[in-house]
Amino acid sequence: MSTYAEILARFATDCRDHGLPSEVETDAIGRILDVLGNCLAAHAERSEPGPLEAVRQVTAAWGGTAQAGAIGMRERLPAPSAALVNGTLAHALDFDDTHLPSILHPSASVVPAALAAAAETRADGRALLAAVAAGDEVCVRLGAASYLPDLRNSLFFEKGLHATSICGTIGAAVAAGLLYGLDAPGLVSAVGVAASMGAGIIEANRTGGTVKRVHCGWAAHSGVSAAALVRAGLTGPPTVLEGRFGFLNAYLDGRHDGDALLSGLGERWEVTRTTYKPYPANHFTHPGIDCALALRAQGLDPADVVEAELAVPAPVLRTIAEPYEEKIRPRTAYHAKFSGPYTVAVALFGGGGLGVYLDDFAELHPERLALAARVRCVADERASALFPAGFGAALRVRTRAGALLEHRVDCSRGGPGSPLTGAELAMKFRLNARRALTGEAADALESAVRALPTSADADRLTPSC
Repeated sequence: MSTYAEILARFATDCRDHGLPSEVETDAIGRILDVLGNCLAAHAERSEPGPLEAVRQVTAAWGGTAQAGAIGMRERLPAPSAALVNGTLAHALDFDDTHLPSILHPSASVVPAALAAAAETRADGRALLAAVAAGDEVCVRLGAASYLPDLRNSLFFEKGLHATSICGTIGAAVAAGLLYGLDAPGLVSAVGVAASMGAGIIEANRTGGTVKRVHCGWAAHSGVSAAALVRAGLTGPPTVLEGRFGFLNAYLDGRHDGDALLSGLGERWEVTRTTYKPYPANHFTHPGIDCALALRAQGLDPADVVEAELAVPAPVLRTIAEPYEEKIRPRTAYHAKFSGPYTVAVALFGGGGLGVYLDDFAELHPERLALAARVRCVADERASALFPAGFGAALRVRTRAGALLEHRVDCSRGGPGSPLTGAELAMKFRLNARRALTGEAADALESAVRALPTSADADRLTPSC
């Protein structure tokens, strides 16, 4: 019988050797475009540059063979280092795509790894797209296997583990391995090696710290490194996923959904169900933002709010509502992106972009902090029942005049029930890219990504700005 890793490896090599369905290839173009836009916006961000500056400083000091470009760096870097820089950028603003119900961000690890390996090998556009699609699919299926209906949550998150960076390392290794020309047994080893490298603890979501912004960068770096090591002769265990001491037992105590991992592989594409974020904040805050924007559109003045109650799925309270004092007075503008009360306040004051945008988190505003202190978060039975297939919430507000206002959403904007349109996704990319590039350069980059199916060279998609 084939092991899990062998089945995934055959699927991935089929993507490279026999091509992708047209809708999956189109989806991969969108994933690359979204990641590049997020990377460029993060490069232009100057409010809290610590993690990115640290990563650039360290990779520059490491030096090495010039193989791939890193956004914002004029000198080319070794492929693992370029993946580290671009993966850090991709996740830095919390603007990256999200798969449900696994609640992970696949493309922020997989796309930077694929871009780095494609640049090193001078791969063509179709090879890059196949690598991104296969890597993303492996990543989200590993995440989906962790969802337990009795918990109504991913066991990774129940244990305080960051599924994005753990599963992302394996997805990144698959993507890089395909571009390095590994055959199916080689990809099995790449998965086996990468499983020893993935890591991530999500306590920073609750109480701050900048390490989470490097999680996807390190996953991309580790994935490229794993594939390169296998190319050089290192091997991994074929039973690395389901074995007694394998990935699923070590991380998930053996409580996993094997059908979610393997059923319909290559026929039913989970990656195409991955949603795009309209707002640059933790995804659990999005339904609250939707509710606040709706009440503001109805004429609610934030100055009239006496108190507000944000009702959300019970499992997300630990991320966006606790510890309470940390959430009503976040320590940094980045930490504020993980606060239900503060993001509601941001939306009630009104924002840019698609409703709330990067400038709304440039700094902590006293009036928004004051309003956040009047927002209480509670568990909501209806939203809890829908979670995590959709993110719902209800916002109830009492005004100075004594009026009681309420708005509810059962699926946040951008989610499965309310996906962003092609025009909105293009708008998001252009807004993000033009923070770092001229309009002409941003348009040229968008054209180059959309032309990948016919491109002979997938390099040079990472501008030095």
